[in-house]
Amino acid sequence: MTRKTTPRTSALQLTDVTKSFGEISVMKGVNLDVEAGERHAVIGPNGAGKSTLFNLISGLFAVSGGDICLNGRSITGLPPHRINRSGLARSFQITNIFHRLSVFENLRIGVLARHGVRFGLFQPVSRMRAINEETVDILERVGLEPRADHLAGDLTYSEQRALEIGMTLTTGADVILLDEPTAGMSREETAKAVELIRSVTEGKTLLMVEHDMSVVFSLCDRVSVLVYGSILATDTPERISANRQVQEAYLGEEAAT
Repeated sequence: MTRKTTPRTSALQLTDVTKSFGEISVMKGVNLDVEAGERHAVIGPNGAGKSTLFNLISGLFAVSGGDICLNGRSITGLPPHRINRSGLARSFQITNIFHRLSVFENLRIGVLARHGVRFGLFQPVSRMRAINEETVDILERVGLEPRADHLAGDLTYSEQRALEIGMTLTTGADVILLDEPTAGMSREETAKAVELIRSVTEGKTLLMVEHDMSVVFSLCDRVSVLVYGSILATDTPERISANRQVQEAYLGEEAAT
């Protein structure tokens, strides 16, 4: 009896992607396939090109060669706002929020933009009610409802990171890129952040850059190792941690234990 296998669908696919800044080659033919619905991490040493990779995917940098596809359609050469509207949202290493607006207003701006609504005094009450209800729903999902009326700049660091994750949700994107979402957090804050990410990415596709290996191995289905602009290996966290090439290039001897 032949066992049927479920076909895998690519949510995000990079094919021979290169990037050069003048004579300096940063990306050297990157091939990466992120399956729909999986949580996928990119790890690698400092200077490996992880942030550059995210900038290429999200359209902040133009690729020098190769192709990037989102849900089967090429997004190569599209500006960031077009890529976002195509279903991809990202966070940044440095928290990117509106510090002088309230937490609620930060999230409502994203919801308004997704619905193509410009905030003004003459919006229909029913339409604004729906916008506000959706904003409250996202507040609840990221655990910030008690802080709704506080200025975003007054939040703790971990709360600001949660707000930024909430802002990626306002776009309605089904592919989310998180750039070091737990960087600078305490162990307790990291544990809460992991549970938040697990919850809000349920049913979505996650690609993340993360240095904390305990976060990567507890949260992600697969891991890709980026070393000096090339993907060295892609596999499950367990197999990556046991891969001698990966240990030598990045994880070190501690990975063996």
